[in-house]
Amino acid sequence: MDKPVYVGGQAVIEGVMMRGPEYIATAVRTPSGDITVKKEKVHSLTERFPVLKKPFIRGTIALGESLVYGMKSLSYSAMAAGEEEEQMTNRQIAGTMIFSVVMAIIFFVAIPTFAAKFLLGAVTDPVLLNIAEGVLRLCIFLLYIWGISLTADIRRVFEYHGAEHKTIWAYEKGLSLTVENVRAQVRLHPRCGTNFLLIVMVVAIFVFAFLGWPDLLMRILSRIVLMPVVAGISYELIRLAGRTKNPVVRALFKPGLWLQYLTTREPHDDQIEVAIKALDAARPHTEAEIAAARAKGDTQ
Repeated sequence: MDKPVYVGGQAVIEGVMMRGPEYIATAVRTPSGDITVKKEKVHSLTERFPVLKKPFIRGTIALGESLVYGMKSLSYSAMAAGEEEEQMTNRQIAGTMIFSVVMAIIFFVAIPTFAAKFLLGAVTDPVLLNIAEGVLRLCIFLLYIWGISLTADIRRVFEYHGAEHKTIWAYEKGLSLTVENVRAQVRLHPRCGTNFLLIVMVVAIFVFAFLGWPDLLMRILSRIVLMPVVAGISYELIRLAGRTKNPVVRALFKPGLWLQYLTTREPHDDQIEVAIKALDAARPHTEAEIAAARAKGDTQ
């Protein structure tokens, strides 16, 4: 059986971004009701520097590139959907990403490691303190996901997220990309970014558990420095989740699938149409394109 050519995706404002081995396509439903598609070539660092394709290295590169392409697609979708007058510049995108990273460090690194001591009171065992920090970080993450899922605008994005997953399932099964075929698929997918983030939270507990309990600044710095290690391990695990048929391994990744009941919603047919347009533009079409994609390896 031929190795599948994987396509990944992301929900954006009134649309879906799909990334194939060679192209990224963002399809958006415009205020007039039409679907506009922006297609561009993938320029990955791993193609210029093959060493970055090595296991446990490629995860950090994939995460960074996903953030950059994701921000660009969000900016385009905001303009195409009529919510912004023009796309963000590269400088604005960089500034937004830096701000987002700083906020993530505050909420998912600084606050949990500062509050862990208060959570356990008189406990001084560094392993227990690090585990408590990790559990607190996980709780903050789950509360964040639950909180944003209650807003109307995010629910709309989550519907497109469901459309993205369903369309990818239909494609991976070799089905024709019709609304009927896509609608019949499940909206949960093992290679989802939600699954990846949950794995990151769990892996971080194990990686940080034995770092000791130095002062607050050193704890924060150690978490930041080791984040590429956590991302690299998590990336390999989510690749395993997307490929394995082992029932035990699949059971271990079930919580990540369950969390997608929050981050995805059943899409409407017009949203499925947008996801189909995006995937059709991003996927390889000819036998030569498919062979080249398989030769270079999947992007997910």
